[in-house]
Amino acid sequence: MILSIVAYGDPVLRKKAEDISEDYPKLDKLIENMFETMYEARGVGLAAPQVGLPIRLFIVDATPFAEGEDAEPAAEGFKRVFINPIIFEETGEEWPFEEGCLSIPNIREEVKRKSNLKIEYYDENWELYEEELDGVLARVVQHEYDHIEGVLFTDKLSPLRRTLLKGKLADITKGNVDVAYKMKFPKQKRR
Repeated sequence: MILSIVAYGDPVLRKKAEDISEDYPKLDKLIENMFETMYEARGVGLAAPQVGLPIRLFIVDATPFAEGEDAEPAAEGFKRVFINPIIFEETGEEWPFEEGCLSIPNIREEVKRKSNLKIEYYDENWELYEEELDGVLARVVQHEYDHIEGVLFTDKLSPLRRTLLKGKLADITKGNVDVAYKMKFPKQKRR
């Protein structure tokens, strides 16, 4: 089932998400719906707060980064479910890369992030993993991890850049944006 993606301005996007337990209701169905929603919206990651749930869960499928002229071979088949993740180390030089977000449609900005990370998480079968990621894989995971911490990529922009985007962000909150997937806007007037 395709879920509605909550838009910029929804308070759930600013909440620090809570850990979940193995008996979280209908977790398998939620994960399946999140993948279906992400693919429908042509995304490479989706965090539970983006579908209105303040829980520490996000999904990633970085396969699109394995295609094209700047292909990242490690992205091929990199499809993961991250439950209760903890990034416990970020290292390397910060490098700029243009990011976008399904909750902030039609805005893409250059964001600097560290190039390497170590993360611990449970997968959908509640197996515990510790992984080291770098490059674009680290970036995708950092972006989604920020969502469960209540942080958006726009928070990482310079104050001037954020000021310049203020009008566009206000329009997104009100639903004044052209988007090709199902969204829920916090300040959209009912018709």
